[in-house]
Amino acid sequence: MLLMIDVGNTNITVGVFKGDTFVGNFRLTTKMQRTSDEFGITLFSIFRTKDLNPADVEGVLISSVVPKVMHSLNNAIRKYFDIEPMILGSQALTGISIKTENPKELGADRIVDIAAVYHIYGGPALVIDFGTGTTYDYVNEKGEFEFGLIAPGIEISGQALWTGAAKVPEIEIKKPASIRCRNTITSMQGGLVFGYVGQTEYIIQKVKEEVGVPMKVIATGGLGRIIYNETDMIDIYDVDLPFKGMKIIYDLTMAAEGR
Repeated sequence: MLLMIDVGNTNITVGVFKGDTFVGNFRLTTKMQRTSDEFGITLFSIFRTKDLNPADVEGVLISSVVPKVMHSLNNAIRKYFDIEPMILGSQALTGISIKTENPKELGADRIVDIAAVYHIYGGPALVIDFGTGTTYDYVNEKGEFEFGLIAPGIEISGQALWTGAAKVPEIEIKKPASIRCRNTITSMQGGLVFGYVGQTEYIIQKVKEEVGVPMKVIATGGLGRIIYNETDMIDIYDVDLPFKGMKIIYDLTMAAEGR
């Protein structure tokens, strides 16, 4: 059994593979400070509620964009699972060639998305990850990552609105029944969702125009389903894409090491 831990700016998402079968995932908040014991006890407790045996874990891969949690998290894996975790970085074996100006600055979250999209869906492809920030990353038919864009995520955009305006309430991010919004809450929901659909479609259109070749468009990320349901320009929504990418990288690394 393989344990995959994806540390994002908002959530820590944990996925489990039994062989090649993805058996489930669960989420923790990233912003809560935890000791190694708190991480370990939390992971063990969640494993047991999912009828999974922590003793069956044979490998752990961590993808993180939040350095401050890594010391406690790494120590929790060592202490509670008796495993040295594999930390995904820019030198990971992905089967992807990174052609940007500074490959080392590419975040682990984007690396796993690109690897998954290319190995599962092929290239050319544009992968859009709707997370704390929204990333648009292009990989060509040869498996080369050529360029990407980063935009504020839909939730960050909403937080800027309701924390920056004194009389604006915090709202649930969802599509209103109509764009003809008649109260403050639905007006905010409409502006966020329809506005973000517009941004997404425009960026996809510009990428296709400049690249000049047909491509698949794959979306992932927790809020990605909302946008996917509102546009015909995204071909596939794959919520488990990051974990699939981590599994691919883990398998490539084990094969290279003869394991």
